[in-house]
Amino acid sequence: MRKLTMTLMTAMLTVVTASAQVQPKVLGDNHAMLRLEQGRKYVLLPVEEKAENAQVRVIGKDNQSTRRPNVRLAVDNVDYFVPLEVKDGQTLDIIFHGDRRQTGNVKDFACWKEMKYSDTFDTTNRERFRPAYHHTPLWGWMNDPNGMFYKDGEWHLCYQWNPYGSQWENMTWGHSVSRDLIHWEPLPTAIEADAIGTIFSGSCVVDKNNTAGYGKDAIIAFYTSAAESQTQSMAYSTDGGRTFKKYEKNPVIVSDKPDFRDPHLFWHEGTQKWIMLLAVGQEMHIYSSANLKDWTYESAFGREYGNHDGVWECPDMMPLPVRGTGQQKWMLLCNINPGGPFGGSATQYFVGQFDGHKFTCESKPEVTKWMDYGKDHYATVTFDNAPDGRHVAIVWMSNWQYAGAVPTRQFRSANALPRDLDLFTDGGETYCGVMPSKEVNAIRGAKQKKLTDACELVVDVKGTMELTLANTKGEQVVMRYDAQKQTFSMDRKKSGMTSFSEAFPIETIAPTHGALKQLRIFIDHSSIEAFAADGKMAMTNLVFPSEPYSILKVKGGKATIYGIKN
Repeated sequence: MRKLTMTLMTAMLTVVTASAQVQPKVLGDNHAMLRLEQGRKYVLLPVEEKAENAQVRVIGKDNQSTRRPNVRLAVDNVDYFVPLEVKDGQTLDIIFHGDRRQTGNVKDFACWKEMKYSDTFDTTNRERFRPAYHHTPLWGWMNDPNGMFYKDGEWHLCYQWNPYGSQWENMTWGHSVSRDLIHWEPLPTAIEADAIGTIFSGSCVVDKNNTAGYGKDAIIAFYTSAAESQTQSMAYSTDGGRTFKKYEKNPVIVSDKPDFRDPHLFWHEGTQKWIMLLAVGQEMHIYSSANLKDWTYESAFGREYGNHDGVWECPDMMPLPVRGTGQQKWMLLCNINPGGPFGGSATQYFVGQFDGHKFTCESKPEVTKWMDYGKDHYATVTFDNAPDGRHVAIVWMSNWQYAGAVPTRQFRSANALPRDLDLFTDGGETYCGVMPSKEVNAIRGAKQKKLTDACELVVDVKGTMELTLANTKGEQVVMRYDAQKQTFSMDRKKSGMTSFSEAFPIETIAPTHGALKQLRIFIDHSSIEAFAADGKMAMTNLVFPSEPYSILKVKGGKATIYGIKN
């Protein structure tokens, strides 16, 4: 499946002969400069993940600094390469931060021996754990989904991206587009860092009524500019979201709060205004605007409500139908790190009412509700302008406790499957229902007898159930449903590679809010997502088996295995 998503930027790596090996000018114990050859498209930077970050200042032919990425340039060994686009007359001014007594002389670093020019950059998959049918970046680090919107039959997904390595750094908005929420085409970078700051999380909206003055259906992006302080900036697109231009009066909103970020916008029909939610410490602040440029503070929510064991991040809010009632309530999403039910990051939510000015939670302050009870479900946000009134969510499938340590190199992190959201009631409380989006059904292939590393299981549950995925190495994942307690669990303590983090080997447990009749389980190289067929339970966990699970055992139920269509 990933083969289809990589065609845009995949090519065989072409490098010049050894005579083109770069020749830096070493200016001191930690300083070197390199004038780039003209007529080349890329210089391929060798990365060593254990190395300290080097500050690479890109100086243009007018002697102006155009970019300042931090790159773990190889000192001893090369783990992989990342491309830096070459423009005529550029010079790299590089400051290394390692201790010379440990790293040796700058002139002897491995990066100079391996750094080469190329007219293409090879993005062929070199990772056995890269998913077959989940979105990932072609290379580099990815975390929060950002700037998600639907327009003209296309789903746009921006994301927090480091194009210069597979660790968190150099935050930029990467960009992919899809017509079916499964097959993703990579697009050029959406929004890059500037003098105001690097580009943290945010959202996009379709300005149907030209309220901002950039034309009907212009795409308006809001994001956090992160530098000495966190401020909110705006960009706009008049070509359907293919390219963005930054607002000339950025930043738009400022604050003296240290954690002030992740703007999420939506149109509120009742007040005929745009609403912006911002994560501010351990609260969500609500702003309103008629023109997307002038904003008024309305209210705050969160003090004493829900879980406060970490910083609140990545808000979202939406009206959702309540099953079987004909009613509609509002749900406010709050991603928190740390503080998740099994450690690290997770998504909590609150249900209540919103009048365009203030959100009122219907539950008692001490009640905490989790959207997903797995370990690897974070930064949940929804697409703007989704068709048919749907609220489609995408999440980052990892956990801040070990996201930078998982055993991949070419890329780090994937997005979980898209999910449609609604509400249901149980025991006097209202909860969020989570269902794999209908687009996921289209990739279900034919029934098959054997388990593979990219497949779907449909399990008909008959009372208490135990399901085991195993391989010939003795590695296994055990899932259990306790009919009496009405809980579902997934134990990955012996799932395969776990030693990269003490926080990884764990069993996660979820309430099922009623009897569990059927499960849908999606397996994809390095992830397992389990959903109750009625949408009342979801659990997302990463796994890294040393060989694919090939053995399936079920007690208390019957499992049908479906292949995945290319």
